[in-house]
Amino acid sequence: MNFKYFNQNSKNQFLISIIVTIFVSIICYSLSNLIGYRSVALILLATVSLLSIFLTLYPVLTAATMSALIWDYFFIPPHFTLQVSNSEDVLMLMMYFVIALINGVLTSKIRGMEKLELQKEERQNTIKLYKTLFDSLSHELRTPIATIVGATDNLLQKDSNVSESDKVKLLEQISIASFRLNRLIDNLLNMQRLESGMLKIKPNWCEINELINSVVNRLSDELSTHNLQIRMQDEFPIIKLDFGLIEQVIFNLLHNEVLYTPNGSTISIFCNITNNNLTICISDNGKGFSDEELKMLFTKFYRSAAKTTGGTGLGLSIVKGFVEAHGGNVKVENNQPHGAKFTLEIPVEVLQLEDYKIFSNIELHQ
Repeated sequence: MNFKYFNQNSKNQFLISIIVTIFVSIICYSLSNLIGYRSVALILLATVSLLSIFLTLYPVLTAATMSALIWDYFFIPPHFTLQVSNSEDVLMLMMYFVIALINGVLTSKIRGMEKLELQKEERQNTIKLYKTLFDSLSHELRTPIATIVGATDNLLQKDSNVSESDKVKLLEQISIASFRLNRLIDNLLNMQRLESGMLKIKPNWCEINELINSVVNRLSDELSTHNLQIRMQDEFPIIKLDFGLIEQVIFNLLHNEVLYTPNGSTISIFCNITNNNLTICISDNGKGFSDEELKMLFTKFYRSAAKTTGGTGLGLSIVKGFVEAHGGNVKVENNQPHGAKFTLEIPVEVLQLEDYKIFSNIELHQ
């Protein structure tokens, strides 16, 4: 814990304990003729008990000591002295102080035990998450590496009778496996950037058509088994955003659509901009998701039970992180009559028409 923050937090707690104790004492003083000074003791004791729920040990002890002294000085006859003439009042004052201290100490210990239990649970959850990650990695790495090793062994054997067509197929297998490994590494690096807080967006002027086409070309093989429909707003303006990050966002979403929908399904991309807000909708006519899956899709390491292929469960959490880094938001819902729809809403800077001539001399994002 940051020491400066700890000191500031402690000062605030002491201040709260003092102010609350004084405030309750003033109210009790105004009502003392009606409720009696012994009832005041119960009210002050209840106040200390409530404070012990929210504050740490020493601010609670401060409130307990203050309330005992205030009760003695202002409420126990004779007033405005620390003298207690009645033996019953002496005993009650001692018991009040002891009970307030014990209550504060016990409550503080209980809160400490709860904090330790919470930390233990967080450590267990962290271990579980990393175990899930390593299990995913072991599976995800094994398949492409085995493919690359097997294909290269066949290509390197001098005595093997591998035809030219088979060599091409083996090279294609190596290429696909390498692409899969590269995607896995990209997801891991992107998640590390998000969690470390080192992600900095670099907005640049770009065209949405170029952005979409770049992703479609990268996923041309995967999308070949699906029907892709792209719709754009007429005369779409040039906008400013981080081309690389949003390209990765759309890539992850389209790749996710391919994984979750059967061959022959239709995937639609619709882009629109209104009041400097870019909206990108990516939908399909597949089976969609259950209500429970809709709540968990953007959770790190989550993989749907309906998914027939592997994966680390990082793709959609990266989508959420990159979009929020732009100040936008992403949501998922079931499409009508069936399927799923992801909607991105990102605030962007739009190139105004009067600036277009100036911009025509500026090189767009490559």
